Amino acid sequence: MRTSLLLSCVIGCVIGCGSSKSNIFDDGTDSGPQFNIDGGAPNFGEGGVDGGGGPPGCTDAAKLVYLVTEQGDLWSFNPGTITLAKIGTLDCPTGGLVTPNSMAVDRNAKAYVNMSDGSIFTADTSNAHCAATSYQDGQTGRRVRGMGFSSDTAGGSTETLFTCTSDANAIMTGSGLGLAKIDVNSYSLTPIGDYTNGLAGAECELTGTGDARLFGFFALLTPPKLSQINKTSAATTSPVPLGGVSTSSAYAFSFWGGDFWFYTAALAGNSKITRYRYSTDKSFSVAKADTGMTIVGAGVSTCAPTIAPN
Repeated sequence: MRTSLLLSCVIGCVIGCGSSKSNIFDDGTDSGPQFNIDGGAPNFGEGGVDGGGGPPGCTDAAKLVYLVTEQGDLWSFNPGTITLAKIGTLDCPTGGLVTPNSMAVDRNAKAYVNMSDGSIFTADTSNAHCAATSYQDGQTGRRVRGMGFSSDTAGGSTETLFTCTSDANAIMTGSGLGLAKIDVNSYSLTPIGDYTNGLAGAECELTGTGDARLFGFFALLTPPKLSQINKTSAATTSPVPLGGVSTSSAYAFSFWGGDFWFYTAALAGNSKITRYRYSTDKSFSVAKADTGMTIVGAGVSTCAPTIAPN
């Protein structure tokens, strides 16, 4: 997610005006960094793909993290091996004036990509092909900012798409309107409530888990904060200051293998990946100092492991 909606719109207009195509993302090129793109099945470390406790009935593809860049490139990320692989460039029929803002991934490895104008597209994570949805921006006066799926019950096969929202009429960030959920069949948005313990009115990114938890990354605060979110009330108990994470331009995060993975970029810089060892000693370490791209969204499904692979 970009720290400023206005900046996203400016970037989108610049890119859109520089292209005669209705789709601003797929320009026929395949530029950017490539990391270990071997076309084979993902390797999740010594314990294998199931070593991290992912729910049964999930494909290996559904256990990866997916990343989207400001240019519309879709990548997979395997935290078990710190491997990035480019999938392709989104071909969302946007009209050429918007850029990706956030992303969530369901347990079938289908991505939901939120754009800077509030629209939502679905994307096939095997080939980056996009499709429009019927979601209407501005429902209940809100705009989608961050998104994430969370299982309805621990280890269950049903899940809900949650979103951190902002004022649909606001130009700049900092006008958060709390937590909501989106029905992915009707694409109706239902408000839940605002955050608590000093986080009311703040914007955030979201990530959910297969054991039915939901977390928010409140990146615009100083310092940024992390908190588990009550899915029925939006209450945020005991927010954790993130002294080891900083961002001034773009941010996203995911939960995988018991730990949090933050994707943050300084102004006009590439994103780095920082690991927060939530499951053990609460330490921070830089997993990749320079990804060579600006990541604005991260999606991880409820199939992803909730404990570290063996």
